[in-house]
Amino acid sequence: MGGGDDNKGAFRLAVLECDTPVPAVEQARGSYGEVFRQLLTKGLAGVHDNKFKGAEFALSKWDVVRSREYPKAEDVDGILLTGSKHTAFADDAWIVALVAYVKSFLETSSKPVVGICFGHQIIGRALGAAVGKSPGGWELSVDKIEATDEGRKILGVSSLSLHQMHRDAVLEVPQGLVNLGRSPSCAIQGLYKPGHVISFQAHPEFDGFIMDEILKTRRDQGIFTDDMFADGTSRAQRQHDGVLMATKIWEFLLATRA
Repeated sequence: MGGGDDNKGAFRLAVLECDTPVPAVEQARGSYGEVFRQLLTKGLAGVHDNKFKGAEFALSKWDVVRSREYPKAEDVDGILLTGSKHTAFADDAWIVALVAYVKSFLETSSKPVVGICFGHQIIGRALGAAVGKSPGGWELSVDKIEATDEGRKILGVSSLSLHQMHRDAVLEVPQGLVNLGRSPSCAIQGLYKPGHVISFQAHPEFDGFIMDEILKTRRDQGIFTDDMFADGTSRAQRQHDGVLMATKIWEFLLATRA
């Protein structure tokens, strides 16, 4: 069920929570909607364009896995899809429903959509792109992404260091969108269409604590080998550009209301 602030004039952002954090993270930081609230608050402080001065946001959270309730387009100014341990190309009922919702939202409203990791892949699927296992396999922890030519123009940087936690990927760029970046393991690191879509395969909302807890959980579950765990842990505390990405997300979102 959605719920949140109701500040007049604030940007109404609906976060579609596509998973629950691992227990230690949920206990310390709350749901993924709360994790994004913390990141986006920092990101908004980095927006220096005078026309967005004093911008505020009102965040609502929607558990799309268990409740399958979605915000109405007229009640929000934009939506953000979180990451997830689930598989974006699976045909679980809630995933199929989420893809259909995103497809309809993009086709029938002029409001922006943000996707992170699983959310990035759901957007790709909703727009007809192939989504599947990444040929490069797992990407874990803080790693470097090289911006494409289009990515440099939009993001203002030539490369980014961001947390990764995926082995699935968008395998082709949907028609009408551009690819923002690439890494040795994953050719499509972000999607963009002005005023409509911005998405990232990486996790700007993760930090060293969140990454360490996910790595430990997945090692204990037998998903990661000891070598993978050691590799990921060795890079988990590195500096990353998550807040910069949150600022870029806000610049994208706020421009739709300018």
